[in-house]
Amino acid sequence: GQRRQTFTVNTHLQHENVLADPNRLNQVLMNILSNAVKYTPKGGHIRLEVEELPRNEHFARYRFVVQDDGIGMSEEFQKTLFEPFTREEKSGTNKVQGTGLGMAITKSIVDLMGGTIHVESTTGKGTRFEVVLEFPIDAEADTVQEAQVLPEEETASPLSGMKFLCAEDNAINAEILELLLESKGAHCKIYPNGQEIVDAFASVKPGEYDMILMDVQMPVMDGLEATRRIRNGENPLGRTIPILAMTANAFLEDMQKSREAGMDEHLSKPVDISALEQTVKRFRVTPPPKINSGTSRFRRQLKHA
Repeated sequence: GQRRQTFTVNTHLQHENVLADPNRLNQVLMNILSNAVKYTPKGGHIRLEVEELPRNEHFARYRFVVQDDGIGMSEEFQKTLFEPFTREEKSGTNKVQGTGLGMAITKSIVDLMGGTIHVESTTGKGTRFEVVLEFPIDAEADTVQEAQVLPEEETASPLSGMKFLCAEDNAINAEILELLLESKGAHCKIYPNGQEIVDAFASVKPGEYDMILMDVQMPVMDGLEATRRIRNGENPLGRTIPILAMTANAFLEDMQKSREAGMDEHLSKPVDISALEQTVKRFRVTPPPKINSGTSRFRRQLKHA
């Protein structure tokens, strides 16, 4: 558009069908490309190259390179680029929004996908990002389309369609949690501390959320206190909604404390999505009678209210 930049894409691929999470891959490439666009002046060039590197018959390894001839970065800055909230201060670009969380998130997604990310840059000359990722080759992709429909149905994640209310104070962890949940077809709303999730829960309606994921250590109000308040609050849903603790130190005493506060289960951080799926499965197969008595009791309470 306005910026009159030239954008070229080159690909050298042997395998075009691989099993990957398109959302995550898109986010990685979009974060890097949007940075390139941001820091490349009018008339500049941005190039994306995707090359398949030799691997083996089951896995394909790809190198994604984004090269620009923009303002570049100093060596000092490159060292901290992947840490949260870094931005290079330069006269002339101060009005440009800094990378903020962008690159820290990009790196954590690449790490989650088991890949690597590197940057080379020279001030005034431009920047080159290189991401290398491996994906299982989808051997069945070329076979009949119909055969693909069935397994898809069976392997839908138990998280699919679920609505999570979450409390997590670390912005990167929150972003990763959201990505993981969305990649499995779940929705979530994340609050940065216990006080905010307690306030939000007060007006939650039946069916609005299926489960709460509660970080234990948070500023303002920790997860244990927030859980107690939700369990004993005005909103009757607080008695029944499953609350899962998320904590970096899964010691027995912590589990004891979170149980006493009214939490149902315990997940270690960073959240392992398959562990979450297993836990959710246990909660989703509650025998029907229990649920019914819960709802009728809730209706009675509403009538009296």
